[in-house]
Amino acid sequence: MRILARFMLSASDLTHFPSPTLPEIAFLGRSNVGKSSVINSLVGAKLARTSNTPGRTRSINFYEVRRAGQPRPELLFADLPGYGYAKVSREISDDWARFVDPYLHQRSSLALCLVLVDSNIAPQESDGQLLEFLASKGRPHAIVATKCDRLSGNELRQAMRTLGQAYGGVPIVAFSAKTGAGKEELWSQIRASLSQFPAV
Repeated sequence: MRILARFMLSASDLTHFPSPTLPEIAFLGRSNVGKSSVINSLVGAKLARTSNTPGRTRSINFYEVRRAGQPRPELLFADLPGYGYAKVSREISDDWARFVDPYLHQRSSLALCLVLVDSNIAPQESDGQLLEFLASKGRPHAIVATKCDRLSGNELRQAMRTLGQAYGGVPIVAFSAKTGAGKEELWSQIRASLSQFPAV
């Protein structure tokens, strides 16, 4: 299935958000976890800009996504600012309070929150707090364990077990933007969330 996507707008204020008419998939995670790379892998194009500098994304970037042959976008991807990087954590905390928290609290078109975690490192407290927050708000969510190509088969199985124990009950997809591992499984999660999404 060929996916077509394009950049829609960048919002750093509530008033800049697009009209909530399409279901939205939000990508969240610590700085440098690979959000842009996952988005690019899902759509098969260099859509979101990747950077080796943590904390580069300071706004919510919205992208229109549709299947080839469809005349109109079917959903939006929302790439949210990263968190947890010491040098910019205070500025990013301000950003979250100003427009990210309201987005997660109030956005009527938010169909699924994908929390990206690095499969190569131990479970992080900040990721656990975000997952607890999403659960408390009743937001559908899943975990994407990124950079899994860096682990051997046994290491990946152990990493997935560790993540599963830390974040019990939340669906986890092992994903590699480099090899495409987990891409179809993640699209299945996204499609399932759209089928549950009420008309706005």
